[in-house]
Amino acid sequence: MRGVPPALPAGVRWEKDGPVHRVVGHPCGFVIGPRDLGPGGADLDRLIARQRDHFAARGEAVEWKIRGHDRPADLGDRLRAAGFVPGPTQTVLIGRAADLATEPRLPEGVVLRRVAAETDIRRIAMMEGAVWDMDWRPLHAFLNGQIEAAPDDVAVLVAEADDEVVSAAWLVLTPGGTFAGLRGGTTVPPWRGRGIYRALTAARARLAVARGAEHLHVDASHASAPTLHRLGFHPATTATPYMWTPPQER
Repeated sequence: MRGVPPALPAGVRWEKDGPVHRVVGHPCGFVIGPRDLGPGGADLDRLIARQRDHFAARGEAVEWKIRGHDRPADLGDRLRAAGFVPGPTQTVLIGRAADLATEPRLPEGVVLRRVAAETDIRRIAMMEGAVWDMDWRPLHAFLNGQIEAAPDDVAVLVAEADDEVVSAAWLVLTPGGTFAGLRGGTTVPPWRGRGIYRALTAARARLAVARGAEHLHVDASHASAPTLHRLGFHPATTATPYMWTPPQER
């Protein structure tokens, strides 16, 4: 599940450095490593520093996500020592796609659409930015790039009420893979607790089954994990994103 996507957006590339891959060209870079990085001690410190310095030279932020079962066990400590800051720990959840592919049930007045047009992606990104008090433009660029690179492998769903975006989520498929990833899932506060997130999960599960995926995977926040547990997802491990940002952006 940790490989670099086979189809990258225009201007985005991956670079290999020892056991890790760097994904370069997004608004935020990514470092993707295997479960066991192999080297430890000073060798690991040098590997981490190279990734940090590579993105520092580009003036870009970078995220390095590690899981609870990753090795070496002190990887998180060494990332912090190199200036990476840990974000909130998530729960890695796995569910059987066929069991979750129920009929979506939406509140009265809410409609669900699959979208790909730039105008719809912009509306979704602006909703996310308003809810989370963040710049919406990186998400807008990221989703547009993914859709342009592999339109069959990214399914973006939006829930609307009176033409207002009230929730959105997307599904990421890997050609030939048995897992599909659930991403997004933000709902505006006045519409929370009405079953929209559950409906979006069911709709994405149905799309995944249609593409032959057997399991769904999500790195769940503290807020969404209980709902996913109730739907039938099972915890596998934890995931913690470590972020390094250029000094001028801190």
